[in-house]
Amino acid sequence: MTRPSPFSVRGRHALLIIKDERDSSIVRRQFGRLGMSVSEADPEQLTAPETPVDVIVLDADSIPIKSVPALTCDIPVIALIGTETPSRLKWLLDLQPASFLIKPLRSAGLYTALVVAFDCAQRRSEEAAHIERLETRIRSRRLVVAAVLQLMRGHGLSEEDAFALLRQTAMRHRTTIEQLSVEMITLGGMPNRSSRTA
Repeated sequence: MTRPSPFSVRGRHALLIIKDERDSSIVRRQFGRLGMSVSEADPEQLTAPETPVDVIVLDADSIPIKSVPALTCDIPVIALIGTETPSRLKWLLDLQPASFLIKPLRSAGLYTALVVAFDCAQRRSEEAAHIERLETRIRSRRLVVAAVLQLMRGHGLSEEDAFALLRQTAMRHRTTIEQLSVEMITLGGMPNRSSRTA
């Protein structure tokens, strides 16, 4: 799957959560020019979107600070900021917006905010997937150590030789060291697979 370009906004859908009609009108008009569809929600009744949305444009000043953002999801948020008090900015940081715009709004800057938001969301997604893969590998390392110890005890090998045997066997069976280790621990020894050797 190829990474979608953050510069391509035509055909994407935006959810506007903006109280001020002037700001809402500017955003609707500019997004229409960019080929985006728009739906709106009431800032007083903040809920997660029910239909697929590519970006949320949120007027951060119109939502009570004490409310728990219901929008903590994988959808990038562009925050509209007018009040720069520490408490408001802290609430906004907890929301983790992908981009922001300072009020009063102008049509200039909306495309840039979209590109930054889409790119930020894509990077966050890729980083989360990378971290998940690393955590999976870290969890499986315990099994690799257990498999190496099993080979050391069972065959009287040194740690280096046991790991080399594990690696060679994994290559021969066209599997990962981690997967082979899981099979070894489960079976109590090397799996008896038929494999082609060059």
